[in-house]
Amino acid sequence: MMVQSGGVLGSLPRLVLAGWLASCALTSWSMDLLQAYEAAKNQDASIRAARAAAEAGRERLPLARAQMLPNVTASVTQNHNELSSTAASFLGKEQTTDTSYRSGNQALTIRQPLFRSFLTAQYRQAMAEVENSNAVLAQEEQSLPVRVSAAYFEALLTSDQLALILAQRTAYATQLDAARKSFAAGSGTRTDIDEAQARLDMTLAQELEARENVVYTRRQLQVLVNQPVEGLDPLNVSKLDLREPEPARLVDWVDRAEQYSPQLKALRARAEAARQELDKAKAGHYPTLDLVAQWTRSDSENVTNTSSRYSNQSVGLQLNVPIYSGGYSSALVRQALATIDRAQEELEAGRRDLGVQVHKEFRGMTESIPKIRAMEQAARSAEQLVVSSRRSFQAGNRTVLDVLNAEQQRMVVLRDLAQARFLHLLGKIRLLSLAGAADRHAIEDINRVFQP
Repeated sequence: MMVQSGGVLGSLPRLVLAGWLASCALTSWSMDLLQAYEAAKNQDASIRAARAAAEAGRERLPLARAQMLPNVTASVTQNHNELSSTAASFLGKEQTTDTSYRSGNQALTIRQPLFRSFLTAQYRQAMAEVENSNAVLAQEEQSLPVRVSAAYFEALLTSDQLALILAQRTAYATQLDAARKSFAAGSGTRTDIDEAQARLDMTLAQELEARENVVYTRRQLQVLVNQPVEGLDPLNVSKLDLREPEPARLVDWVDRAEQYSPQLKALRARAEAARQELDKAKAGHYPTLDLVAQWTRSDSENVTNTSSRYSNQSVGLQLNVPIYSGGYSSALVRQALATIDRAQEELEAGRRDLGVQVHKEFRGMTESIPKIRAMEQAARSAEQLVVSSRRSFQAGNRTVLDVLNAEQQRMVVLRDLAQARFLHLLGKIRLLSLAGAADRHAIEDINRVFQP
């Protein structure tokens, strides 16, 4: 490795120390993955909206139950009547009589449904709809760890990419300084200076873009946690344990997903609600039977007896038999049958799609392990190539372009390696989410590989 005394590398430790002290002064604390997840559980607008929607959906059950219970109504009517009557008298003259009186009516009615198949089917449908609301909320709760982790990992990845670009900028500046000194000593060429300057200029442009990406990804995470994100705990590579998924068989994960996936639970609940909709439609052909109890009292019901008062109590059964509705009920039945077919096909499509997603995440997680190990070896080789190229350049066997290409290759390998590690962790969370197991314990397990 070439070292120029008094050059950039000579001052690099002091620059790094100064930058570290400045960052400590500006950043009072850093957030880890678990803290981001806990904050998002309480502050994320999507999960809060899902909770509100679930609360609204759960009220469908008491609404349906209320229609099966007794219905009590009371009515009170009070009228002031002005009656004017004209009649012929005994002498043949018209005589007008004006009468003013008050009338009223009070009624109390109790109706208890005894047989209404529509209400029974509606109650069972409400139960299915409540299950669907709970499953949709669970699905949103399973997607939250994935969204938080993806935002957290992306923010860390952009920070790592910026650090790599800054390191590459330092290396290019060092190489530019070496090329200028070699040219001044007569052993270098102008082309070496131009190559190093071009790479340095390109790196400066990449640095600007990388800084914009850091701000943008921090902002994405800040929207989820609803608080300023001053710093993030980085990945501790020494604690990263590349393990195969447990259980180790794909079929076990597919079975677990089909049993516990909130998405499939929601689709099953919708299919059940569609079947109850068919029973509701068929109820249009059936009679209804209600128990009706009524108490009424009326005052001054007619003009012939303005001071009368009547009271009546009645208890009886009311039977309604549908005879003809113009084909309305039959059309509802056909519509409900088509809705059932659609719900069942959506359930089957969801089951198949879930199997594909589980297969993708399972294979991605297992195949990422040898890929990461291979890229770690590639990173070591790229680092050795940089060292060898610099030594060969000092010996005059390599050009500046060779050293620059080695530096570029190392940065690409390190960038891809960091991305592969984050994708491996994100794939684990996605796989657990598909099986309905992406909870706080899963986040705690993954959070162990991060440290301030």
